[in-house]
Amino acid sequence: MLRGWSKKTVVELVKSRLGEASFVVVSNRQPYIHKFIKGKIHCLRGPGGVITALDPVMKEIKGLWVCCGSGDADKIVAKDNKVNVPPEKPSYQVKYVWLTKEENLGYYYGFSNQALWPLSHLVFVKPIFREEDWKIYKGVNKKFAQSIYEEIKDKKAVVFIQDYHLTMVSKYLKEFKPDVVTILFWHIPWPTYDVFRILPCRQEFLEGLLSYDLLGFHIRYFCNNFFEAVANELESKINKETSTVIYQGKSTLVKAYPISIDFEGISTKSREKEVEEAMVSLKEEFSLEGYKIIVGLDRIDYTKGIIERILAIDKLLQLYPELKEKIIFIQMGEISRIHIAQYKQLNDQINALVEEVDFKHSTDSWRPIIFVRRHLSFSELLAFYRLANVCIVSSLHDGMNLVAKEFVSSRCDELGVLVLSKFTGAARELKEAVLINPYSQRESAEALFFALSMKEEEQKRRMRALRAYIQRNNIWRWIGKIVADIPWK
Repeated sequence: MLRGWSKKTVVELVKSRLGEASFVVVSNRQPYIHKFIKGKIHCLRGPGGVITALDPVMKEIKGLWVCCGSGDADKIVAKDNKVNVPPEKPSYQVKYVWLTKEENLGYYYGFSNQALWPLSHLVFVKPIFREEDWKIYKGVNKKFAQSIYEEIKDKKAVVFIQDYHLTMVSKYLKEFKPDVVTILFWHIPWPTYDVFRILPCRQEFLEGLLSYDLLGFHIRYFCNNFFEAVANELESKINKETSTVIYQGKSTLVKAYPISIDFEGISTKSREKEVEEAMVSLKEEFSLEGYKIIVGLDRIDYTKGIIERILAIDKLLQLYPELKEKIIFIQMGEISRIHIAQYKQLNDQINALVEEVDFKHSTDSWRPIIFVRRHLSFSELLAFYRLANVCIVSSLHDGMNLVAKEFVSSRCDELGVLVLSKFTGAARELKEAVLINPYSQRESAEALFFALSMKEEEQKRRMRALRAYIQRNNIWRWIGKIVADIPWK
């Protein structure tokens, strides 16, 4: 349809396709969070791939974003549960859905992240299924549906729902407003049927997903896994040629849309003075001058392969002791889901392993690993990408992984090497990265050595190819393809 997917062309396409229809994005996580810092309210852009991808789109489309409110100052700044964002140049509205502690425990920490998250990620963590969590999950999804309905009851609307937290929203919303067009993008892997079939509520769960008009996954493999689940669990008609499922007379379009990032925005921002100043500041703060720098930038999660990454650094220094006092690995990551036992254990494991590896290899004036937990501003994030000689993404299983794409997009100098897990959706696209099996310490260590030793000419060849690919296949292409496929009634 379009030769070039730019902000301008996609905004024109969206406006053309939507016409008078309202555009509503729905997610568990909020795009902007209001917090008290030193007694003052600060507005921070939220972390995570969904926000990275959709915030630039929403700024242009000027829609409504419905989400949970979790910041300690959100209720103070909200009027009628709404706030205009971003604060420096308001361009769209956020509407908050407030959850009780019981709802958070059952819906978010329970069913979403102790049942669906481990079920969907092949990292050998056993899912926990509790009937009460499923009931609360459905109750919260209905609460979201009611909140959305209040905004669109008298309007034609397209509601774009994000991820595994809110799969039942469409079913409940259509009970209020049958003519609404609903889209769901599933941001994590969809498991094989052999794994999916252990979900006790699997038939009702699939029926919820088939209430959507359009269902998107990152890659075709996940679509095929979904088709297999439907074929085994529900009396339906599946047509893989047209990518549709017809269930109880209703058609759902199921397609792959590899998510991406705002390449031009990140590439331009990475050149700005604010980022250059952050590079100087971070280099000084962490005493990075004179070292080759390996960076990892992740939320603390057992799917991200952080333990395996640290073990790879240990193996790297065992195999290549000449690198001692010449490299520093800096891992930045915010703690998440700390109320869940596996995450507490992971946090403790990482602490102990960093201490062990540092003790094993450190000298009087050098230690190989710096592990920092703190929120990074966008400029600091880009500064770390720019400082890195190597960026390692060692996910054990990942739907896409936007860290890999952000790193490439930030490298306006065309230098730096991406070391990327084969088990990410991104590995199917970013062929010029150095691909690894993160479960193999030796393979990962040898890949890191290869990356650290790579000549500038080869770095530039690879980085130019990676940047050209992401520039073509950017966030605007992702949203444009989805909007172009909206199945109007």
